[in-house]
Amino acid sequence: MAEVCQIYEDKLESVYPCNIAVDGEKPENISYECDKEFGAKVKVDVPKVLIPVFPGTNCEYDTAKAFAKAGAQPEIFLINNLTSADVAKSVSAFAEKVRESQIIFIPGGFSGGDEPDGSAKFITAFFRNEEIKEAVTELLEERDGLMAGICNGFQALIKLGLVPYGKIVETDEDCATLTYNKISRHQSKLVRTRIASNNSPWLANTKVGDVYTVPISHGEGRFIAPLALREELAKNGQIITQYADLEGNATNEIQFNPNGSDWAIEGIISPDGRVLGKMGHSERIGNGLYQNVIGEFDMKMFEAAVNYFKK
Repeated sequence: MAEVCQIYEDKLESVYPCNIAVDGEKPENISYECDKEFGAKVKVDVPKVLIPVFPGTNCEYDTAKAFAKAGAQPEIFLINNLTSADVAKSVSAFAEKVRESQIIFIPGGFSGGDEPDGSAKFITAFFRNEEIKEAVTELLEERDGLMAGICNGFQALIKLGLVPYGKIVETDEDCATLTYNKISRHQSKLVRTRIASNNSPWLANTKVGDVYTVPISHGEGRFIAPLALREELAKNGQIITQYADLEGNATNEIQFNPNGSDWAIEGIISPDGRVLGKMGHSERIGNGLYQNVIGEFDMKMFEAAVNYFKK
């Protein structure tokens, strides 16, 4: 197999490299098994899911479809940024929608073209608005709500501090972040991820060690954090997924860890597990997809989120 790959890649490897040197030691498999039963204090038969659409968002329909199939009531909310007055109206209307919802889900895309100098800045600025910050805080701290972000949404959550801290805070150089892929370009492929922790309502249908194949598409997905913070997250069961090789083990190899993330980390959660962020597009599931690829694709995270409000 290695010889076949070399023949395929060597032609353009010097111009458009597919392989880069692996730094550091092979990461360990992180394992934090949780047997806790998650359930919201306030029960809802059909939880409402608020899905904001920012300039550049491109996964809102996949997300809404996944939630509807799971039994939720999704609402796609378009953020209007045509004028400053439109933004102000969107802020007020979105905050009101948050108060009516049980789940906020920030889908993937390329907010504002990810320019200049980094991703999810407009999303982050929007959620730092005092009115929205207050509504989000009330959802998470008083109503047992859930929140998640995938890809661009994960970038926003981590820059807001919602992961790993569970609340909107000012971040600094000692915080975790997502930065440019080590390969220095966009990656779009299917990767394998292993469950490192199921300490979250979103992951109630998974077990530690399970491996899921998931599509990724990003240029800034490399998770980095100071060693002390990574150790704390692992101890608390907040590292939920790691990029894995064909044997299901965490790896630094660029073929499997597409961005070069520290400890092969693909996703993390807040301390209570109710806010989740990950790079892989778990919402891109459906009949007829990936017919020529072996693997399990559905983590049942959307069903788990809906059931959280029914237990």
